[in-house]
Amino acid sequence: MMITHHCFWLLLWVGQPHQSFSSPLSKRTRGFPEKEKVLELSGTNRKEFTRSKRSWMWNQFFLLEEYTGSDYQYVGKLHSDQDRGDGSLKYILSGDGAGDLFIINENTGDIQATKRLDREEKPVYILRAQAINRRTGRPVEPESEFIIKIHDINDNEPMFTKDVYNASVPEMSDVGTFVVQVTATDADDPTYGNSAKVVYSILQGQPYFSVESESGIIKTALLNMDRENREQYQVVIQAKDMGGQMGGLSGTTTVNITLTDVNDNPPRFPQSTYQFKTPESAPPESPIGRIKANDADVGENAEIEYSITEGDASDMFGVITDKDTQEGIITVKKALDFEKKKLYTLKVEATNTHVDPRFLYLGPFKDSTTVRILVEDVDEPPVFSRPAYILEVKEDVPTNSIIGTVTAQDPDVAKNPVKYSVDRHTDMDRVFNINSGNGSIFTSKPLDRETSLWHNITVIAAEINNPKQSSRVPVFIKVLDVNDNAPEFAIFYETFVCENAKAEQLIQTLSAVDKDDSFSGHQFSFSLAPEATSGSNFTIQDNRDNTAGIFTRKNRYNRHEMSTYLLPVVISDSDYPVQSSTETVTIRVCACDHRGKMQSCNAEALIHPTGLSTGALIAILLCIIILLVTVMLFAALKRQRKKEPLIISKEDIRDNIVSYNDEGGGEEDTQAFDIGTLRNPEAIEDNKLRRDIVPEALFMPRRTPGVQDNTDVRDFINQRLKENDTDPTTPPYDSLATYAYEGNGSVAESLSSLESVTTDGDQDYDYLSDWGPRFKKLADMYGSVDSDKDS
Repeated sequence: MMITHHCFWLLLWVGQPHQSFSSPLSKRTRGFPEKEKVLELSGTNRKEFTRSKRSWMWNQFFLLEEYTGSDYQYVGKLHSDQDRGDGSLKYILSGDGAGDLFIINENTGDIQATKRLDREEKPVYILRAQAINRRTGRPVEPESEFIIKIHDINDNEPMFTKDVYNASVPEMSDVGTFVVQVTATDADDPTYGNSAKVVYSILQGQPYFSVESESGIIKTALLNMDRENREQYQVVIQAKDMGGQMGGLSGTTTVNITLTDVNDNPPRFPQSTYQFKTPESAPPESPIGRIKANDADVGENAEIEYSITEGDASDMFGVITDKDTQEGIITVKKALDFEKKKLYTLKVEATNTHVDPRFLYLGPFKDSTTVRILVEDVDEPPVFSRPAYILEVKEDVPTNSIIGTVTAQDPDVAKNPVKYSVDRHTDMDRVFNINSGNGSIFTSKPLDRETSLWHNITVIAAEINNPKQSSRVPVFIKVLDVNDNAPEFAIFYETFVCENAKAEQLIQTLSAVDKDDSFSGHQFSFSLAPEATSGSNFTIQDNRDNTAGIFTRKNRYNRHEMSTYLLPVVISDSDYPVQSSTETVTIRVCACDHRGKMQSCNAEALIHPTGLSTGALIAILLCIIILLVTVMLFAALKRQRKKEPLIISKEDIRDNIVSYNDEGGGEEDTQAFDIGTLRNPEAIEDNKLRRDIVPEALFMPRRTPGVQDNTDVRDFINQRLKENDTDPTTPPYDSLATYAYEGNGSVAESLSSLESVTTDGDQDYDYLSDWGPRFKKLADMYGSVDSDKDS
């Protein structure tokens, strides 16, 4: 079999307008296998292909970026050794950008770039090339892969990561103190040339700051930069590629540097002496004035603490620090007195609370000033000699007796006279009074310790010339006890004695109380009243311990003869003067069993053993009272119930008689009330039928001629109407106003039968028969009268 060798050449053309670069061709080698057969199956036919060894190897092209020419940029040429130039072969290009960025002449194999390429967008393109037979469409060479690598040019300037940097550094820092580091990046290829090598330099900010050319670290370059002189600095840094050489591209950024504060300035008072005035009436803790030491520092470095270090009255005044304004506030600690001292001198010191040891060499961080305080005189109210008074008085003291004295003086230099009075809100019963001139308190009513032990009153002292200047003092008056109350039984004693009692038998033990006090303790004595000593059926035995016993004097008692005994007992105390009282003990005679237990105490109980007890009688009485009260309340409510209306329903107006209880002045009264003034007879509705009955016959109501207008009545009514409309006591609802005035006639004329007798002619009553069945009887009566006359 004959061996054929095929070679696929890539030709590289280099020209002035079309720059392209290729890597050196590899050495030709023939180290491939001698023959390689590839079988391609197409249907049932088998054809045997033989791949020949390549005679050379290649891998990549180089192409400059950012081509600016008007023609396409030439890349290279593909050529197969089987291309005889007769157009039988066709070259095909595929891969990255094939047909778009890169095109190939299918006849000649020339490759061209159609667009400007940017390495920063894509630095490498991988393409595949193949030669095929135009007629058969079969490849004459295997597909080969190659790389087009874009060579970088310096077309990108360095870019900082921030447009503006903000940094800070403490003032008074040493030279070389780190401030901030800036960073710039270059998009060019750092592996090719110096296009991406960046160097930093400072354009603005010298001689205060410097920058390291390679790292971009900014440092201080001047010693003892003072924030109080200048706080803000603006530094401009440049980053340049190509290692800083001429022709390199550059970018800049701005760095705003702020000097932060340190405590390098002590506080200083702008004045060596301050002077304030305050009235002597200024209360404790009230401010007098403010002082301030200036500190050029800020924040906590300017915080100041004020204190009083020296002075003739440091205990009278104090100083506190206002944290917001850093001022010292002078305050009053104790009450001032112009009459005692008018001028005070103090030394106030201001000290920094946060001191930096590094700057102690600058001097002590404190300052002092002198403060003079003038006390002004004010009109002060009178001052009592004591804050409170405690007085004692015996309860038997006579009225108008002096029990004590209060004293008050005007503390001012003028020493205005003072008058005294009792605050009556504290002595509503006016038990005490006071001498307005000397302050002597005396009683105005009798005292009773048992009613009120203490009296707490308030005395007012006011200047006579200026009563508004007044002061008050409490006066506590204790009423001392005297023996003015006689002892009495502690409780009401009602006891019993059995009918079968024996002599000398104890039936009751007595005790007493006394409203008076006794420092040594009460000592009561008990005895029978003199009138009961002889002939008494009972005796009293004093136990000498403030108790006494009642004993029987005889054997057996009969309740039918005497059911109740009243035993008078005299109780005396041992104080001075001796007080005694006579109390009565009720002793009932009762029937008892053999053990002395009471069974019955009423004589009627023998006859009516089933009688009601006292408790039952009381219950019955209460029930009767409650029943009576209920009946009385029911009757009262019934009387107050509203009366039924005269006409219950608007639809039912039959047989309702309204009584007005009003009488006129008689027929001879020419000034009678004219009802025509109050209503209009013309307003009567014609043909208005009653709704409660069926009309039997229609009739026309008789009309009487209207009377002449009475101006007298009209004026009277108008006047009364005006009075009622303007009366503020008139109820806010519709009410009836009675005018109590009678007119001089009636439109209904006289209805008296007496007058009808005196008439000259007869009256016709035929119209009564037209009024319906209800008036039939009346029509018959008057109609019959007319018939009699005719007859």
